[in-house]
Amino acid sequence: MLPVSDRSTAAIRILEQMLADLRMQDTIFQPTNFWAQASAPIIAELQSSGFDEFRRLGRTRDFFVPTYGPPGGGFAEDDFEHLKAVIVQLAPAGSKKYQSLLHMLSGEIWALADYRVLQAANASLLPDGMDLSRFSESDVGAPQEQFHFEGRAFSRSALNYLNGLSFLKQQLGSEVSGIRNVLEIGGGFGTLGEILLQAGEFSYINVDIPPTAAVSSYYLAQQSGIQFTDYAQTRALQSIAVPDAPQQMVLCPWQLPAVQGKIDLFVNFISFQEMEPHVVANYLQHVDRLGARFVLLRNLREGKQVKSAQHQYGVEKPILGSDYDGLLPAYDLLATNVYPFGYKTVDGFHSELRLYRRRA
Repeated sequence: MLPVSDRSTAAIRILEQMLADLRMQDTIFQPTNFWAQASAPIIAELQSSGFDEFRRLGRTRDFFVPTYGPPGGGFAEDDFEHLKAVIVQLAPAGSKKYQSLLHMLSGEIWALADYRVLQAANASLLPDGMDLSRFSESDVGAPQEQFHFEGRAFSRSALNYLNGLSFLKQQLGSEVSGIRNVLEIGGGFGTLGEILLQAGEFSYINVDIPPTAAVSSYYLAQQSGIQFTDYAQTRALQSIAVPDAPQQMVLCPWQLPAVQGKIDLFVNFISFQEMEPHVVANYLQHVDRLGARFVLLRNLREGKQVKSAQHQYGVEKPILGSDYDGLLPAYDLLATNVYPFGYKTVDGFHSELRLYRRRA
């Protein structure tokens, strides 16, 4: 295996190749406002700092490495340190009161709540070819926030996906055993691929824009026992077959039309809400073309914040939860869920799971 520094150098080269290719693509495959605004500082940070500790860089944690504590919990790092100093004034360091307050402030209490949902849900679910009981997250990318429960490691990203998959298993029962290949659009830093690698015999395709496509390639390529195909191996292909299990690959959006075969499960967690409706519609047309049997989405029911002078990281037109019914005309909505597998934000937004089945 390559030294870590060599992996980072190789990842930067792949990122730069992806970015060069992106500039030549149709606008339908270009990032819309949210990611057009977010990408530039993320790219600059990765190019200057490398990939080896990407999970503790400021911009990645702002946009695609979610956390329970700062910044994902609503506090910046400076706020967090200031509040810790206040806690010391209220309770001696190491005391029960201090530990309790820090437990809440750090986000561990929220992570534990999500872990308890995972455990409670899967206690009554058979593995059925998708065994979530063994998962423990790697430390690739040097995570700044990672919680350990009963000897296993979890991030917010991992628990988001694990609870979404628990919802899927609850709704489908034994049908889950028929899912052997998974397509995801907008896979963040690669968490779903890591989960599937540990959960059974699955193939996985992650389609994403750079820079996140380069980051997930870096992350997945280092998972133990993985059979991984990177962008350099598929870049020139005119036809890309859906891989057999247990192979995994990361593609860029302009490669999606070249993908051929049948998909059992399509997943999108959160990133569709950051796109414009016509871009989402184009992606879902390919999902339909590939005959995905099931579609699992996580989306803000009320839609993402609209772009304004005060909010540059917004969308022109939000995708609402109900909009997917029209965007998936060949599918029936099986179930939605906010509690316990999604969540309601403190300001009243519903992070909702939606599960669709393709009509026969």
